[in-house]
Amino acid sequence: MDLFEAILNRRSIRRYMSKPVEEEKVLKCLYAAIWAPSAHNSQHWNFIVVTDAETRRKLAEIHRWGRFMAESPVVIAVVGDPSKSAFWREDLGAATQNLLLAAYAQGLGTCWMGVADTPYEEPIKKLLGIPENLRVLCTVSLGYPAEKPVRGREPLSRKVHWEKYGVQKEINLTF
Repeated sequence: MDLFEAILNRRSIRRYMSKPVEEEKVLKCLYAAIWAPSAHNSQHWNFIVVTDAETRRKLAEIHRWGRFMAESPVVIAVVGDPSKSAFWREDLGAATQNLLLAAYAQGLGTCWMGVADTPYEEPIKKLLGIPENLRVLCTVSLGYPAEKPVRGREPLSRKVHWEKYGVQKEINLTF
């Protein structure tokens, strides 16, 4: 799959088929994740793969916006070590984006839910046995999509500023 096709067409999926996800596909997503850039090449990320239905149900109960974690066949918690990098959030964000794109390229759907600095982080850490010194950036639901959401983006010309904030120009770009 073309990189731009994946970037432009991947959407957050909140409804999943009951079909299990092959372990090889999950591993390919995680392999893509560990190839993300990280500050000072710290590579401090860890991933907890949850396939147990009862644990996924409990995750869905904990996270206000993640009720579909009970329905997705896989949930991945993205965990980092702030003692290894002041940029742990950025590092884990890059790893998560790689994971999302790798999933889409394999015909899977995903949705990531923010966890860090929310009331959900401590209960999720407790449920998944995550050590106190580590942080959970997000959880990612993963499965075969049962929906195909369509959402656009604002024009690039409204989001790009040239040399100084507020200096914009018309942009004509097609793919």
